[in-house]
Parts: sequence; structure tokens; C-alpha cells
Amino acid sequence: MPLNVLVVDDSPFFQRILKEIINDNANFNVVGVADNGREAVEKVKTLKPDIVTMDYEMPMMDGVTAVRNIMAENPLPILMLSSMSFSGAKITIDALDAGAADFMTKNFAEISGKSESMKNRLYQTLLSIGKSVVLKSPVKEVLSTKPLSKSVLPVEKSVNKKKLDNKVLLNPVPKKDAIAATKKSLFETESTPKLVIIGASTGGPAALTDVLKYLPKNFPCPIVVVQHMPKNFTLAFSQRLNKACQLEVKEAEDGDILKAGNVFLAPGGKQLILDKNNEKRLRVIESPDTVNYKPCIDVSMASISNAYGKNTLAIVLTGMGSDGCDGARLLKSQHATVWTQSKETCVVYGMPMAVDDANLSNASLPLDKMAYHLCAL
Repeated sequence: MPLNVLVVDDSPFFQRILKEIINDNANFNVVGVADNGREAVEKVKTLKPDIVTMDYEMPMMDGVTAVRNIMAENPLPILMLSSMSFSGAKITIDALDAGAADFMTKNFAEISGKSESMKNRLYQTLLSIGKSVVLKSPVKEVLSTKPLSKSVLPVEKSVNKKKLDNKVLLNPVPKKDAIAATKKSLFETESTPKLVIIGASTGGPAALTDVLKYLPKNFPCPIVVVQHMPKNFTLAFSQRLNKACQLEVKEAEDGDILKAGNVFLAPGGKQLILDKNNEKRLRVIESPDTVNYKPCIDVSMASISNAYGKNTLAIVLTGMGSDGCDGARLLKSQHATVWTQSKETCVVYGMPMAVDDANLSNASLPLDKMAYHLCAL
């Protein structure tokens, strides 16, 4: 059975083109179109589509508000179609926070010309989120029943309490049998990690926020994050993360020095590696055309493997494809520790599955336990 799609866009031209492109693939069937967010909310109720493609700048109700309403009333996978501009990137991050599963850049030339590469990306993304997405509330916060030591309590920044009623929020502490069930090397690493690298793709913005916002300001090592995102989007995302986290988060720049309590996000359209002559200095370089992802998790992991080896903790979160698997293999050859996000909590169990299937993961962890294990480690 094909997946039923609702197309939401205030432009009749984009409605028509997107409908034609989506219906050209036998895996999909466009069951309707909506001119604005308010109409989209109502048509989700009546047409009951499997997936929604959502524009963001529309009359009556914008796309972000529509996503928030749909996810509250009739949750389903939503794909945002976003402009390449910085303002478009900021709005897209808002939509991902509201519960959208993924986004694609909305390029007029590509869509109007029905570019084959664009069509393939669209089909692959719709299939992945339509069949693999884990629907959940965009804000899921649970009180701990057993707090960690004060030195590692993940407390929200006082300037960004986000309606938390001044409570200390933590992910639930795993029960003893749950910890015992994980692989022995989860906590008994060969040496204390001096660097954490996290890779993510589809579903990554929400997953990264869920992990990083619970880490304390005094987290004892730097964190490098490689999220598949185009240019402009990573700057907007780093700013959003910085507001949500106690840690200092920034888009990495060439020459940045790795510091404990700091998160460095690989910039879109570039590759992030370590300086060959200084393992604490980051290099931002142009990406070879032969590399599919910009930034690429494998590229960053390979560079870190050479410098930090067994002192690395690598985490592969939700995402399509297998980026991060080759990098994890290099890290494991240096006796580093690798964690993956569990299948049940992934938006798309692609990248973690590749690592798990290659038997490279020390532990497969639910997303809501990840921050706890990082602090406990």
C-alpha cells in the first residue's frame, strides 16, 4: 500500500509540482493539498494522511504552529520544506523542536525543474520517516527518582527555565538489572574519555537537544557534534542549542580550541577535523566532492581516532544511511568506546543499525538514558 501524503503550501505552483513529483513514485499517493496551516490541521483530521509535507511561511497559520497543533492532536511524520536562508534555518529548527521529523531545503530551480537528485532525496526521506519514524511529544521531560551527585546534576540554565517550575529535571535512573544487561564495557572503558563525538542525521536536532540539555556545565571533556545539515542551518541550530543547554555550544570555526564544558557543532557544507600538529585545535576545511555528506561523521571520527584513540567516546544517534559506521570501526580498532541510540527511540534506525550490525557498539541506549550514562561515566 502506498503512503498517503498531504501537501501543505500556500503557492498553487508548488502544490501542483510537488503533487506531480510525489505521485510519480508508486510508493506514495497525494490525498490532498492545503493552502495554510489552519487548513492543514483540519485536513489531517479528515484525510488521515501518513505523512505531511509542510511549508512554513503561510497566511492564517504558519507551518511551525501547524506542526505543533498536529503533533498535539494527531501526531504523524511531518517533513518541512525550508528555504536556504538563515531566517529559514531558524524557523526550521523551531519546526523540528515542535515535532517535525525532518526537513529538506526548498530550492525553486530544483523543484520547478524536477531535478532527479532532488526527487530521489525527497522519495528517500519520505519513505524513511513514513515507515520508521517514532512519534513522540516534542517535549518529554521526566523527574528522576534518584538524583546523581551534585557535581554532575544536569540543571537547566537559570536564564532558560522553559516552564520547568524550578524543578531539577533528569532522565530516569536505570534500574540495576538494566545496567547489568548492558555490555560490561559500557562503564568499564579502557581509559577515561577525553573527547566525546556525537553523530546524527534525520531526527538528530531533537535527539541532540534531549541529550545535551541534561549535561552539566562542568562536564569534564569537550564534545564534538556532527549533524547532517546544510550551510546556515548549523549556525541557527548551534544558537538554539546554546540557549537550551548549560554547556557552551557554538558552530565550530577553524582554529577553535577544544575545552571541557564546550560543544562544537560541525558547520554545514564543510568538514571538521583535528589539527595534525595540535590535537586540541579544530580545523574546518572544504569538503572533497567525493564525500557525500558535508559535514561527514566518518571524516571527523577518522581524524579523532588518530589523535585520541581509546580516549574517545563516540555516539551514533538517529539517521538515514550508514555514515559513522566506518568511523566507528576506526575508533574501535584503537579501543575507543562506541554507543548507539536504541532502535525504539530512533526517528530513523539507519546509522545506529549499521554500527550495531557491524558489532561495533559497546551499548545500545534509549535516548532518555543517554545523558544519565554520560554523567555516570
